[in-house]
Amino acid sequence: MVQQTLVLIKPDAMERDLADEIIERYKKAGLEVVRRIEMVAPLSIIEKHYPLDPDYLRSIGEKTIAAGQKVESAEDQGRKVVSWLREFITSGPIVVLLLEGEDGVTVARKTTGFTDPATAEKGTIRGDLGTDSILKANQEHRPVYNLIHASGSPEEAEKEIKLWFGI
Repeated sequence: MVQQTLVLIKPDAMERDLADEIIERYKKAGLEVVRRIEMVAPLSIIEKHYPLDPDYLRSIGEKTIAAGQKVESAEDQGRKVVSWLREFITSGPIVVLLLEGEDGVTVARKTTGFTDPATAEKGTIRGDLGTDSILKANQEHRPVYNLIHASGSPEEAEKEIKLWFGI
């Protein structure tokens, strides 16, 4: 089934001039760029993209735990990470992509690779181009520099596309 999905190319990728290479990898995976916007993300959108919803915060904090760091509360850790993410993602230009293709969400996620570049599979964008880790980022009190955000599910993609493109 043809699906649309959202990808954000984050400031760390932009600083390293990786946007074109990243987009090319999605194209080679069979995804078409339907829309592309380069911008500095407004905080008003970022606050909705990275919400302070308790379930979302716990899911973010659980990635810290899965990476091997002990925390008192997954939700509290998630709150810290979201705070760092919000500051980081608004710190410089990003590219917002609306991608489309057969099983678009799954293809984009597989092409992107696991959240933690240190454990992302080779052959994925994060596995090949990533240089950071969740553990290092948490020790330095910042978000993981993992180059990309890619919608995690068709429902999330629909919500994020509406948020970023108003469609």
